[in-house]
Amino acid sequence: MRPLLHPALVNGRSGDPALYVETLFERRAIMLDLGDIAKLSPRKTLRLERIFVSHAHIDHFIGFDQLLRVMVGRDKEIHLFGPSGFIDHVHHKLLGYRWNLVDRFVFDLVFVVTEVDSDLATRTARLRLKKAFAVEAVDEGRLVDAVLYSEPTFRVTAAVLEHRIPCLGFAIEEAAHVNVWKNRLGDLRLPVGPWLRELKRAVIENRPDDHLIRIGSRSKPSAERAMALGELRSAVTVTPGQKIAYVTDAADTPANRRAIVRLARNADVLFIEAAFAKADAALAAERAHLTTTAAGSIAREAAARRVEPFHFSPRYSGRERRLLKEVMAAFAGRQTDA
Repeated sequence: MRPLLHPALVNGRSGDPALYVETLFERRAIMLDLGDIAKLSPRKTLRLERIFVSHAHIDHFIGFDQLLRVMVGRDKEIHLFGPSGFIDHVHHKLLGYRWNLVDRFVFDLVFVVTEVDSDLATRTARLRLKKAFAVEAVDEGRLVDAVLYSEPTFRVTAAVLEHRIPCLGFAIEEAAHVNVWKNRLGDLRLPVGPWLRELKRAVIENRPDDHLIRIGSRSKPSAERAMALGELRSAVTVTPGQKIAYVTDAADTPANRRAIVRLARNADVLFIEAAFAKADAALAAERAHLTTTAAGSIAREAAARRVEPFHFSPRYSGRERRLLKEVMAAFAGRQTDA
């Protein structure tokens, strides 16, 4: 099974938090947190459409300036999501620059910013380059079932965690995974090709059986034809989609643990901070972060299939294996030496 979403930590386990999620077969991507993104090529940065920021501490939001530098001059709309006060954070970032020549730009860059408060009420504003990024109020609302964003192929849910300030955790869930069987295509005398993307999307979107799918061949473009979706269903199988959860900068409190477990329940992969070693639990509590053992035990309680710890403190430079060992031991329910 080839999942739709492919996540990768931009800066590894110890650098600024930034999880780049590529969308298979599509020229777009999602970002969870916006730390230093200098390692991203402009091509990858330009694929970003939606960015979910846990909170506006510098190591989670410094990449906004790099994003802005790549996007200015492009005809682009970027959707940003963050905790309460996030609209002001984005606006103040933009106010750090002068925009007196914006009338000379051909294209408009638009940021649509949504903030979520502790009661899951939302505020959304639009900031346009051609208006010197003045704040234009769009609407107010409230999350239903904690769903922050949804489209036919996937949805993003959020949890508000406590880090001495509100901090968001996220989960991305595919609606379904559609697998195309080459042998069944052969039985139907159909070619493999880009047209399968349209077939998969039609299945995910629950299109009716009479919906027409255009079938083409790279080698014979003139042989393009159309078939009803109902005739093609025998070539595909549908299974539950994958779930990716992301949690960082959260105090180890009972309320946070409950919220994280609920958010990450049955995740295929849980990216979770493990900022401090087991022996430094007091320091972790002082700074409102999770330890390695907390991260592993939370992943275990959430029944995640795989845990990917990250956001290791720089104090453990060169000792990453030790932190990984402690997380994995707790995830497996084993004890380790302090």
